[in-house]
Amino acid sequence: MCSPAHSSTNNAKAHKEAAKERDSKRHLLGQLAMAAANAGNTSASSNAPLPLDGRVALVTGGSRGIGREVSSHLAALGAHVVVNYASNSAKADELVAELATRDHRAVAVKADVSDPDAVRALFDRAEEAFGSAPHIVVTCAGVLDANYPALADTAVADFDAMFAVNVRGTFLVCREAANRVPAHSGGRIVTFSSSIVGTLLPGYAAYTATNAAVEAMTKILAKEVGAKGVTANVVAPGPVRTELFLAGKDEAFLKKVAEQSMGRIAETTDVAPVVAFLASDAAGWVNGQVIRINGGFA
Repeated sequence: MCSPAHSSTNNAKAHKEAAKERDSKRHLLGQLAMAAANAGNTSASSNAPLPLDGRVALVTGGSRGIGREVSSHLAALGAHVVVNYASNSAKADELVAELATRDHRAVAVKADVSDPDAVRALFDRAEEAFGSAPHIVVTCAGVLDANYPALADTAVADFDAMFAVNVRGTFLVCREAANRVPAHSGGRIVTFSSSIVGTLLPGYAAYTATNAAVEAMTKILAKEVGAKGVTANVVAPGPVRTELFLAGKDEAFLKKVAEQSMGRIAETTDVAPVVAFLASDAAGWVNGQVIRINGGFA
């Protein structure tokens, strides 16, 4: 057995190698997407820029879970990333530092997405950092009651907390994006829902309601911003190995979920490439859609 010091060093080395491997995969996916976009164009340069080169991406809840992987993936495809976080500055700063070691540009910005002034300031900070309003806005921030109460047992405070972040927060960020994402510049808005909307499981009444609201709102937004060349779509993952999903769940439940999802529970790396596709030029004609990423779970 390794000593604590050796274990820490080995873990750090393994983490660094894993990060390099993930970045290499993201780069390859970006190159494949670019190759597909250039298919038939024999004059395409072999050293063409990355698919999202020079674009500014703002990711709420971007320092943890799916948001963290989305931030990393977009950065690997050339985007300058604004990593929004609510409270854990250490996680956000760690991600920004990690991206910097790979020559990716990113800044961490604290903001409560349920506060309109904070959301406005978040977009202002993006412009200050990178000289442009965000071209890509991804709303990953979300909360869930890990006690999974029946509707009859759901506390009003918990109901309000979920709607404050999941719905009000998404609304405020989308409203700001609708007003500030530059027209005809490859503008993309990607919101997050959940495949729970399709399964309607007991214990998720309030959470499911927040996600259904996000889906309806995003579909309407897509019709309102489409004339400016901006798209708005929803990504609705099924079970993904994140703190949010794993909280309060036992092994028996996880095993049952895996059996319904192609034999395993998804990783964040299963979700981020779909967001990257929606953020790319290749998805310019995809608008007002809900993309369920769940391995057949729902």
